[in-house]
Amino acid sequence: MNHKLEGGSVTLREIKYKLSLKIKTAKEHLNIEVTGGYSSDLLSDVMANAKKGNIWITVQSHPNIVAVASLLELSAVIVTGGKKIEKETLSRAEREDITIFDTTDSTFNIVGKLYKMGVIGG
Repeated sequence: MNHKLEGGSVTLREIKYKLSLKIKTAKEHLNIEVTGGYSSDLLSDVMANAKKGNIWITVQSHPNIVAVASLLELSAVIVTGGKKIEKETLSRAEREDITIFDTTDSTFNIVGKLYKMGVIGG
């Protein structure tokens, strides 16, 4: 599900606080503006459809999510459903300057909350 912003911009900091997310890596990047969002658990789907600056919502937590986020220059990754994020994933994210958030909330609820913030399907 690809998203774009309706109206003004939103930063990672705003998303973190409004969605009550826990930041796991690259805490210094909270001023980054999000260009939109993408929600998928298939890495190949994300690689084919997510856009630079998107925030990615997924239940995946293995190190390959960092490679995809870095390759596409995504603004951040939100790991949903309370999934435990692997240590290697967090280490790679710090090295690659990729911001990862986690939440116990479901992907469905996070996407809905982002929609309310102005991130709409396009």
